[in-house]
Amino acid sequence: MRTVAELEEFMTKPSPELIENLSKLEGDIMILGIGGKMGPSMAKMTKRAINDGGLNKKVIGVSRFSSGTLKKELEDFGIETISADLLNESDLQSLPNVKNVIYMAGNKFGTVGNEHFTWAMNAYLPGRLAEKFANSRIVAFSTGNVYPFVNVLSSNCSEDTPVNPVGEYAQSCLGRERVLTHFSHKNQTPMLLFRLNYAIDLRYGVLLEIARQVYNGKTIDLTMGNVNVIWQGDANEYAIRSLLHTEAPSKVLNVTGPETVSVRWLAEEFAKRFNKDARFSNEEQPTALLNNASQAHKLFGYPKVTIQQMIDMTADWLMHDGSTYDKPTHFQERQGAF
Repeated sequence: MRTVAELEEFMTKPSPELIENLSKLEGDIMILGIGGKMGPSMAKMTKRAINDGGLNKKVIGVSRFSSGTLKKELEDFGIETISADLLNESDLQSLPNVKNVIYMAGNKFGTVGNEHFTWAMNAYLPGRLAEKFANSRIVAFSTGNVYPFVNVLSSNCSEDTPVNPVGEYAQSCLGRERVLTHFSHKNQTPMLLFRLNYAIDLRYGVLLEIARQVYNGKTIDLTMGNVNVIWQGDANEYAIRSLLHTEAPSKVLNVTGPETVSVRWLAEEFAKRFNKDARFSNEEQPTALLNNASQAHKLFGYPKVTIQQMIDMTADWLMHDGSTYDKPTHFQERQGAF
């Protein structure tokens, strides 16, 4: 893949399983917060699956759409768009009451110094949305950051691991989960809390950050020595298919790849492909933020794109000057300050 068009063609190709699942799903699908890193490709995958399956469903994307060409891009793809500020009550109440909602809106980066906005987005808004869509199925994006750091030799955090978020961003994400769960109890709204760790797109993500450091001869800090990653196309498919697995009270699902991946190993793999040396600083800490997503793999199968494929594609993309987003993950952060 050398162009964004080729990347998106690959990333948004629907699987037979996705098409079959969508055929069982009643109603249209609305993606709230579609303007983020994952939303556009998720909407396109959904629309392609609907088209390929000959299904009678709409995909609706909601965002502020305050700049850029995303609104037109989505509309040209056959996705309906609604411009709305979800914190504006009249905008929120004007949204159509669709049967299926994928809730992706939230705030992470820029939390330090603007904590009040992060809490409004991540913990206040969910309650308003849950009341508005009380009669819908809701898949709500969350994060593995709600878990504590665990020993890298452990079995990682399962859905049963007691939460212990570090920092205000992660705390506000737990707030989102608790508020949504309250309304799931109150209104018997079927929900699934989608605890995602590090989706990978060639234009951003943990692998691109490590690859770029190796390629440019920069030193890689090994303090956060292990990570979980999953191809964004696989994460998108899991999210869409999760609409069939919502429950009341709300269900929790960890989503990431099957491996605990060494940052040192990743750097060395990229070094081989670039014919360069990987340079390191500090030593790996015995703990990291790691999820066990075996329940998601049981429901949806293993991710279709492997870690070696992701490494190969990322290296090739970087060596051929593929376009990138200036959106670092800050996966190395251990104090929860974003």
